Amino acid sequence: MKRRDFLKKGTAAAAGLAASQSLLEPLAAGETAVPAGRTIPRRPLGKTGEHLSIIAMGGIVVMDVAQSFANKVVAEAVDRGVNYIDIAPSYGNAQERMGPALKPYRNRVFLACKELARDKAGAQKELDESLQQLQTDHVDLYQLHALAKVEDVHKALGPGGAIEAFVEAKKSGKVRFLGFSAHSVEAALIAMDQFDFDTVLFPINFVMYSQANFGPQIVQRAREKQMGMMAIKAMAKTVWSASEKKNHPYDKCWYKPAALPQQAELALRWTLSQPVTAAIPPGDIDYFRLAMDVAERFTPVNESETNTLMAQAKGLEPLFHLGSA
Repeated sequence: MKRRDFLKKGTAAAAGLAASQSLLEPLAAGETAVPAGRTIPRRPLGKTGEHLSIIAMGGIVVMDVAQSFANKVVAEAVDRGVNYIDIAPSYGNAQERMGPALKPYRNRVFLACKELARDKAGAQKELDESLQQLQTDHVDLYQLHALAKVEDVHKALGPGGAIEAFVEAKKSGKVRFLGFSAHSVEAALIAMDQFDFDTVLFPINFVMYSQANFGPQIVQRAREKQMGMMAIKAMAKTVWSASEKKNHPYDKCWYKPAALPQQAELALRWTLSQPVTAAIPPGDIDYFRLAMDVAERFTPVNESETNTLMAQAKGLEPLFHLGSA
């Protein structure tokens, strides 16, 4: 299943390598802080003044589960120090499950939501529905979701575009910060240049960096603009083969994830060793719990580990390429 189909159905969400090595340096300056009583480190989110846990809870984790399970896993995540939750209305019934589960902890978490509409009316409608389902009067971060084409950016940021609803929502207190997610380097760069977003959510992944030079451009631009930088697809590996698509255990992954546990852990540590605030792991509960474990004991990857991971990436098909916009 392609990502686009997954979003619609809701159950269905060596230049590059050289650049990645040079970007490891900022973490040595002590950007990661461990708050008292918490085990998962936090990092600053751009210029917002917020500090987020280096691992987020992706809303897909609670999609198509019993409410009791959603309540349990949200409580577990908050108890372990996760204070960043990312969700979207395109994730099936995830918002309906997240609302009641998150209610006891709402004032302790940074809630990020994403919307697919590119027009003002559609964006307003999605936000109001999300607020109702999430049982809150505001979200901390509201994002244009999955910018994939240059024309998406022009429509969303143009007259009558979704950005007008975003700005109005911020003025009225329904949202605190504005951002976007993208799966195109070209579309992301245009969005970053045309509007003063607070954050960008983008694939930062060992295969895409090394095999497609996909991602370092966005990391560098975000640093230049002092934007908050969050990562998706850290634990992704490659596309499913035709035979694997039909029968695999990870029904919440539209891509083939890195193998549990060693490769997935190393892939996540590599992403967290880049100058990002946080990473959102896959929606499968096993990957989410592993990600929390990795975050609790996080150390940046060393040269030997990087070489091992890049050797494993060699020849793999990246999920995204340059020039896809």
